[in-house]
Amino acid sequence: MNRVILALLFTLCLATSNAMAQQPAAAKQFDFLIGHWSIELTPKVSSLVALMHGTPKMLGSWKAWRAFDGRGIEDELRVTDSSGNPQTFNHTLRLYDADAQRWKVNGLDVYRAQLNQSEAQLRGGLMQVDGKGNSHDGTAFISRTRFTEVSENSFRMQQDRSFDGGASWEEEALVIVAKRVAKQAQR
Repeated sequence: MNRVILALLFTLCLATSNAMAQQPAAAKQFDFLIGHWSIELTPKVSSLVALMHGTPKMLGSWKAWRAFDGRGIEDELRVTDSSGNPQTFNHTLRLYDADAQRWKVNGLDVYRAQLNQSEAQLRGGLMQVDGKGNSHDGTAFISRTRFTEVSENSFRMQQDRSFDGGASWEEEALVIVAKRVAKQAQR
């Protein structure tokens, strides 16, 4: 009798560990981000600022690697101004929630010590991240970020922002164009 119970427990444990080890296919939706990318970031500026100073050119790197037993992505985005001064350092954890069929995205804005939570979902062939944030002056906004033009060696990311709960949108508040440096990123 004890052997039968042990055999059943062993079978149950094996089945549970196999189920836990299997990754849903959707957990690969952010795989395009894996690797090391050079980026050019263009923030939207008012016409007066652009007239006086031009549109700022910001450069940086985006590194991403698999995480969470293949169920997610961990990535790091660093941006500098044209003189090489650090402007942005974001560290992001992206985890696929199979039950909700969407991504849970948690980002840390290191320089401003702010945590942000978002959700992402593949919609019409485009990855869209919906979230909330605060501008540099502290004004709250909601955002929709879309990854487009995804290829083996490049992608484009566009973030639109709404300061009125989604009634109107500031399109292309932030645009990033990424070009692949390497297929794997060094941490």
